[in-house]
Amino acid sequence: MILKRALLFFSAILLLNGSLASQGAYIPPDKPLLVVGIVVEQLRYDQIERFRSRFGENGIRKLLNEGTFFQNASFQYMLTQSAPGHATIATGAEPSYHGITSDSWYVPLRNEQVYCTRDINVNPAGGSIEAGLHSPVNLQASTFSDELELSSCGKSKVFAVGMKEHSAILSAGHAADGVYWYDNLSGNWISSTYYTDSLPPWANDYNAMKYSETFLNNPWLPAREQKDYFDCVADTNPYEAGFNGQNYFPYDLKKLSSKGKDGKARDFSILRETPFANTFTTGLARKIIEMEGLGKDDITDFIAICYTATDYIGHRFGPSSCEMADAILRLDKDIEDLLKYLNDNIGKKNILVYFTSAHGISEVPAILENMRVPSGYFRQDQALSLLKSYLKALYGDGDWVKGYSEKQFYLNRTLIEDAKIPLEEIQKKVARFLIQFSGVSSAYPYYAFEANDFGNGNLKKIINNFSPQRSGDVIVALNPGWVEREGIYVTNHNSPYECDSHVPLIWYGWSVSRATVTRKVNMADIAATLSSLCKVPYPNACTGEPMFELFR
Repeated sequence: MILKRALLFFSAILLLNGSLASQGAYIPPDKPLLVVGIVVEQLRYDQIERFRSRFGENGIRKLLNEGTFFQNASFQYMLTQSAPGHATIATGAEPSYHGITSDSWYVPLRNEQVYCTRDINVNPAGGSIEAGLHSPVNLQASTFSDELELSSCGKSKVFAVGMKEHSAILSAGHAADGVYWYDNLSGNWISSTYYTDSLPPWANDYNAMKYSETFLNNPWLPAREQKDYFDCVADTNPYEAGFNGQNYFPYDLKKLSSKGKDGKARDFSILRETPFANTFTTGLARKIIEMEGLGKDDITDFIAICYTATDYIGHRFGPSSCEMADAILRLDKDIEDLLKYLNDNIGKKNILVYFTSAHGISEVPAILENMRVPSGYFRQDQALSLLKSYLKALYGDGDWVKGYSEKQFYLNRTLIEDAKIPLEEIQKKVARFLIQFSGVSSAYPYYAFEANDFGNGNLKKIINNFSPQRSGDVIVALNPGWVEREGIYVTNHNSPYECDSHVPLIWYGWSVSRATVTRKVNMADIAATLSSLCKVPYPNACTGEPMFELFR
């Protein structure tokens, strides 16, 4: 009897396998043919949930419905800015390892502010001089795409595109075949001689279409009916900076971008701060995939697509504005167009997509105050001025402070050494002085982090941002709800708190199954996961771990 049941069981298994084979059961290829990294700047995790019901069926909701959604992904360092975010995703390492500790940093010995990708040893390719002086010169670690190139002896094709030069450059790494970013002066896509001596013919043809002018010749109107913005602050309100004092729809982009007495010259930088920048980016990404033949052979290729419009719009209008909602809903349509192109031309089983963000954003302090939530602006210029006066009173005349950059104060170490003042002593006094300012929760001298390894919390996040060559002498941490005031912008990010560090992460395509994961993961885990899935070495400074849920 037992033997008979066993035979029936194995017969059923054989019949089932035969049935699946006859139906063409899905067996993914050994490796994806194309990895697509979609990184949106200034998109918080909660915004995905907030707009989920308003997304179309085939855009971001398709990723959610058919992919693996990690609901608790976050960056584990202090200064949550754009450049460190892109670099951490690409390298699988914290800023203290890959070297991009912030968007820019101060170099006291040269008395100079250094932008993370600026490189005076290269020349522009296809654009204006200033816009083209960029490369991954300051990125100290390899990226996933670098290892992909190395493992294939250069046969993998690696590209990146983004309106911001650093987002595309840091996402692509050192060995990329092509990286393209936007030139404010010409309204064209450009590169630098680090990658190519001149733009390929197809790129010149694409620029000749003058899409940037077309976008700026049309007004920015809401894409949806008013009911789709029901949970936003009123379109007309006192909280937003807007454009030239106007902070409500519609925006006359032609007028805003016109300059000169006759109005014929154009300020193409305006395009960056509209949702059409994302549409423009999608168009070039599709052109790159088509013209460079990505995903068309058995060797895995890579493209990073960096959407940056939400960053500018968030700073100018805030995360709860109608403008930000419109940008996210329009981005959904761009993602829909991109996914359709990828699925139609390469196939879902051949692509591996990750969709995430480089950082979040804090709510506008004035909105929080109106709701009686503690918040405010940290006036860094006032703090710097008063600190200089304090040190002069303490130690006598002298340029004791070299500068301020990204919540860090840089001291004049040469003067301090000549005056025979112990550096640790003055760092301690500066930290104690700064803690008195409104909005400052703590101030730390950086010497405390040179030989210590704190287990967790904000101190660990500061260590993850610490670089002896690029970090300041004292760093300040602000209270939740407080942001640095930056020009006309009404809010900012750059903190370790949830609003800035917690971002969406969705995987889609190839062997990815439908799932929701609630455990906490580090954004440095993305590169380790990619390397494991594509069977290439980890980036050389990688500290992340593979997300095991994707290997079932």
